[in-house]
Amino acid sequence: METIVFDIGETLVRDDRHWASWADWLGVPVHTVSALVGAAVVGGRGAADALALLRPGMDVAEAELAREAAGRGEHLGERDLYPDVRPALAGLRSLGLRVVVAGHRSARATEQLRSLDLPADLVVTSAEWGVAKPDPEFFVRVLKASDADPRTTVYVGDHPAEDLFPAKAAGLRTAHLRRGPFGHWWADHPDVVESADWRVDALTELATLPGLVRERGDGSGGPGHVRDAPERRPERGGSPTLRALRSVR
Repeated sequence: METIVFDIGETLVRDDRHWASWADWLGVPVHTVSALVGAAVVGGRGAADALALLRPGMDVAEAELAREAAGRGEHLGERDLYPDVRPALAGLRSLGLRVVVAGHRSARATEQLRSLDLPADLVVTSAEWGVAKPDPEFFVRVLKASDADPRTTVYVGDHPAEDLFPAKAAGLRTAHLRRGPFGHWWADHPDVVESADWRVDALTELATLPGLVRERGDGSGGPGHVRDAPERRPERGGSPTLRALRSVR
């Protein structure tokens, strides 16, 4: 591998403050928002659907703009980073890999993310491109901006429908991260197990991936797994099929 690309939300950045700010904006308890986000995850729906349940008919994009105008928009700081982010990214760069951060974020949050001076070669977001995951064009832009070959590029993320499946369809290798609501709930789903080249529980595990090390050393070797794949098992009651998972936005 030559390039490793990271999703942002619930991969590098904790989203608890994000949802807490929405709860404050809507005037409801944080627990209510958290519970509804969880219900959306389990149902194979987008987390933003939780907001629609609280305010039927609300245009989430317009509400985001209203929050920004009121000075209560998205905010990212050092405390929002998961503890393993800096050591993991720095370790991968020390191995000679190109490290890229590419995911969903507003223009304001993009500036804040760059101000954190992460050990990355490039930080890009959907706000700059006007295209977001899971649109295939997002991954085309990622590869172009990174000057990367999809065959030697790994996309790391927690969300099957926004990270894993579309990156795989674009020809990239993929690493699924068991983190955040989507990452935990869907981690052992048969479709995730089948689609992911690697599955990890922490970002610091990435530097130990057997396939990554071998391919850098001699160009041989295939996908490796830090955590062994579980036996294929029946889906949880009511869990969506692959089609439903891929419909999550």
